[in-house]
Amino acid sequence: MKYCDAIKCLRKKLLLSQTEFAEKMGVAFVTVNRWENGNNVPTFKYKRKLAPLFKENGIEVEEWCKRNYP
Repeated sequence: MKYCDAIKCLRKKLLLSQTEFAEKMGVAFVTVNRWENGNNVPTFKYKRKLAPLFKENGIEVEEWCKRNYP
């Protein structure tokens, strides 16, 4: 699963709007919007916050990892 799709999937599983998810992550709404649209990717600081959430919610992002870190 692409990272942008994983973020959107996570947000929907948590039943949060982009604004609510942005507040949870400590970023602006526009940042989450850009993450989900694939225009930007989270910095490592936010990837560390997202990793346990992906795991807890059964969302695999290994395809992204393999493509970017062979």
